Amino acid sequence: MRLAGKKTPVKSGTGESMRRAGVTGGLMAAAFLLNTTAVLAGPWEDGMAAYNRGDYVPAIRLFRPLAEAGNPKAQSVIGAMYRKGEGVAKSSARAFMWFSLAARRGDARAKAELQEVSRDMTPTEMSQAREVMQACETSNYRNCEY
Repeated sequence: MRLAGKKTPVKSGTGESMRRAGVTGGLMAAAFLLNTTAVLAGPWEDGMAAYNRGDYVPAIRLFRPLAEAGNPKAQSVIGAMYRKGEGVAKSSARAFMWFSLAARRGDARAKAELQEVSRDMTPTEMSQAREVMQACETSNYRNCEY
């Protein structure tokens, strides 16, 4: 029972101060988790997000360094972009080159796409594509025709 006019003392660490600590802790945890997920996204994820939005130029800019580093998924996506003319000039020869590189690294999708694109190319175009691919690889992707 409380007497009128008298306040009951509040022990430190209880009530309002505990709620504030809980809210502050929750906000800090949420901020940490949000920052962690942003850190986990990298060029591949950013490239796929741009590609799926139809922003092909930023997508290829993100995929190209990955492809040049030997990432077969990125090589295959770039091949598809050249095949369809997404963000780049449509080119069967460049599509052939990127699909070939990815197929050599074991990308099954690239192998199937390579067969498809090869059907539409003349022997001369395939030979030129192989020459460009060779020049790219031997120059560590510095002397490539994009």
